[in-house]
Amino acid sequence: MLLTIDIGTSSFKSAVWNYEGERISFNTIDLCGDDENYETDPALWIRAFEKSCGSPEDLSKIEAIVISGNGPTLIPVLNEPFVNKDGLYLEAENARLWLDRRAVKYQEEVSALMGGFVDSSFFLPKILKIKNEEPQVYKKTKYFLGCPEYLAFALTKEARSVFPCDGFDRWFWNDSVLEKLNLDKAKFPKFIRPGEAFGNISKEAAKLFGLKENIPVITGGPDFFASILGSGVKEVGQVCNRTGSSDGINLCTLNRTEDSRLMSYKHPIGTYWNLSGIINTTGKAIEWGCSLLGLNNYEDFFSIAEGSKAGCGDLVFLPYLAGERAPVWNPNLRAAWNGIGLNSNRSDFARSILEGICFAIKDNITVMEETNPVNKIYVTGRLAASAILNQIKADITAKEILEPVYKETELLGLAIIGSCYLKKYSSFAEASSKMVRIEKKYEPDLKNREVYNELFKKYLSLKES
Repeated sequence: MLLTIDIGTSSFKSAVWNYEGERISFNTIDLCGDDENYETDPALWIRAFEKSCGSPEDLSKIEAIVISGNGPTLIPVLNEPFVNKDGLYLEAENARLWLDRRAVKYQEEVSALMGGFVDSSFFLPKILKIKNEEPQVYKKTKYFLGCPEYLAFALTKEARSVFPCDGFDRWFWNDSVLEKLNLDKAKFPKFIRPGEAFGNISKEAAKLFGLKENIPVITGGPDFFASILGSGVKEVGQVCNRTGSSDGINLCTLNRTEDSRLMSYKHPIGTYWNLSGIINTTGKAIEWGCSLLGLNNYEDFFSIAEGSKAGCGDLVFLPYLAGERAPVWNPNLRAAWNGIGLNSNRSDFARSILEGICFAIKDNITVMEETNPVNKIYVTGRLAASAILNQIKADITAKEILEPVYKETELLGLAIIGSCYLKKYSSFAEASSKMVRIEKKYEPDLKNREVYNELFKKYLSLKES
């Protein structure tokens, strides 16, 4: 069996799998961060791992642990991990979450050096900000690690950086880049890639959690990498739409696409490429909408939204609550409602948030279709089970939406990666074909096409104004 871990922004998810893609157990633990400063205490991830291991599942049968997590999230780690009578510990400064774009001042310098735009949310601008504005933190930092790398270091005592795949050079570093930025190379551990092991779990950690000694702790890469595999996207023209606090749009392409509005890098199925766009606040926009409308949960929000018709009476929502990444890459963009009238009601506001999210998805897909075919969209993550959102998504994008049996496809993707590491399958493609299952499909409702085509034009106009 495999233990898989995905560290999200708002939740820590774990699952135990067999090698046929059947989930034996599942656990999710809420996390809390500082929305104002976009920081969180990374020790929360270790405490969440401890709680996950407190489930009744027999962890002595686990043969490997596979980890992914949100990013680009940066953790200045201060010391080596240790175990005492109270648990596992790894001292660090607050994690700077992927939402943190306070390093705008340094993105220009990094972008010029890397030969292309590097958003302030990525690692190097954040590290330069720490070096120049928090010199004491920089000085005492032993390693700069990403989110899953932090937990893996705690478990294995092996510090590694994860390089996702070919095509990611602009967003990472090498010795030459570190030298030009006058950054200490010793603070940057050597790279490994998805499907490789950080190392084996330490004896102390294994004993603490009831795991076998020396089992491998494997990187699943960033959450998007695992999610693509777990969604079943393995052919040209298929899209993995990762839903959560933010949304990722990952299109499988035959060749690399050079477009500054998007990111292009190797697909997990190595013969293909991945064309990617990231939307900053999607699930976050729904959370905000719940608070604004005095609702307790997503289910209440979706129920309210069902009371409005397609188009919400020409009410359009721009979901830029924390700036926007693809395809505009503008941290200063802000959300807006347009078309508010005396007849606008709570249901209209709720549904318009969902439509605004889907317009942002269509915006990315429209850019992708300038150079590549797009046919089916496989939805994953927390919002993948929402029938109203999936139908709106199908109507606005005019694409078939496929909903998988296991919505947390990051975790299934990690099981695919771990199964291949243990030689249960010969390739990611084979494992994905055998382990992924689709539960439901949504077809576009043609009667809504004209309404949404006109509103999308309005959405694009408002975005540019």
